[in-house]
Amino acid sequence: MTTKHQLLYLSRADVEAVGVEMPEIIQALEEAFVQHGQGRVEMPPKPGVHSRPDSFIHAMPCYIPGLEAIGMKWVSGYPANPERGLPYITGLIILNDADTGLPLAVMDCTWITAKRTGAATALAAKYLARPDSQIVGVLGCGVQGRSNVEALRVLFPLRRVRAYDHKLQNALRYASEVEEKWGIEVEVVSEPRQAVSGCDIVVTAGPILRTPHATIKAGWLDPGAFASLVDFDSYWDRAALHELDKFCTDDIPQLRHYQEVGYFQDIPPIYASLGELVTGQKPGRESRTERTATANLGLALDDMATAPLVYRRALERGIGTWLPL
Repeated sequence: MTTKHQLLYLSRADVEAVGVEMPEIIQALEEAFVQHGQGRVEMPPKPGVHSRPDSFIHAMPCYIPGLEAIGMKWVSGYPANPERGLPYITGLIILNDADTGLPLAVMDCTWITAKRTGAATALAAKYLARPDSQIVGVLGCGVQGRSNVEALRVLFPLRRVRAYDHKLQNALRYASEVEEKWGIEVEVVSEPRQAVSGCDIVVTAGPILRTPHATIKAGWLDPGAFASLVDFDSYWDRAALHELDKFCTDDIPQLRHYQEVGYFQDIPPIYASLGELVTGQKPGRESRTERTATANLGLALDDMATAPLVYRRALERGIGTWLPL
């Protein structure tokens, strides 16, 4: 006897409409990273295929037992897409049932990828940044430049953003949106150093490049500052990275995998994973003068912590389209 099974399809508009808020995502990620730090998460390093220079399409499976969250993201990043009027990041998430393996939902990943990446920065900053951090420098005024500030403002008393983008119009549009949406003063700066020196937190959010353009030089990052390398080490000169007192990442095996395929070729020793920080296995910031950083790689764990929130809220609100399997 067979039972007809349906799965819920959630478009990008559906995902945005369900109303999951950033504090919920940060909390879900913290719970997931506790599991990660305890060694309970099953998450192989993500394999990828690459049809164009600096592009990628990755398969990202993960199982988080404590959240009963299991599934996979199939995600692409194509740096030339914005010139075509297309998003840099696109893809789908499949959420499965942990008991039967049957697909529960297929949903657009664009909104989730944006929000959970910002949430991961904020979570790392909770352990590595000064709690009174007020000034954020953002280099790259795209989706991640927005979501990282959205998440950081949940945990920190932000009062100013210094925004740099190699296209001035991007920075000006960013400043208008951030000031209107969150009431944070945004200073558009003309030189990259102005978005690094004098900032408590620095977020580099350009395209991910195998060969870094190494714009940020030694001496730019102030003592006591925290940096989130959303674009891997693309923005960072080697000497600047080696000034860091603590260099962390969200998943060490995944970073080692990236090194094997050509990324992160000259970085400081890895101090801790985010799971080790969240579970207290290693201390985070230990003085006000430490330079700290994390290179969060964007984990399937982040997606599998967030997707169930979206799915449950969609069920509650009757959002989405049911499809036969």
